[in-house]
Amino acid sequence: MTITDAPLTFAQFQKFIRGRYYETDSARGTPATFMWLIEEVGELATSLHGEDRENLAEEFADVIAWLTTLANINDVDLESALRTKYLSNGAPEGVK
Repeated sequence: MTITDAPLTFAQFQKFIRGRYYETDSARGTPATFMWLIEEVGELATSLHGEDRENLAEEFADVIAWLTTLANINDVDLESALRTKYLSNGAPEGVK
């Protein structure tokens, strides 16, 4: 079974991104990687105003990938962070 054959968890995706891109991403560093994320957020914003659903899905995926990259190079476990912030007792209600 490959990663594309089954439901995908945040942990699996983060591990995949780390394995594929960590060396380059960590060499680039946090400030430059953050700028890549911001560029992708801008592309997502543009796509949200369009009608190309395929491009919209790609831009959402790019934002998640670059956010995951930032988490990797800053030693943040996204799945754990999401569970702690949003799925635990006392999780925010109504406002993030």
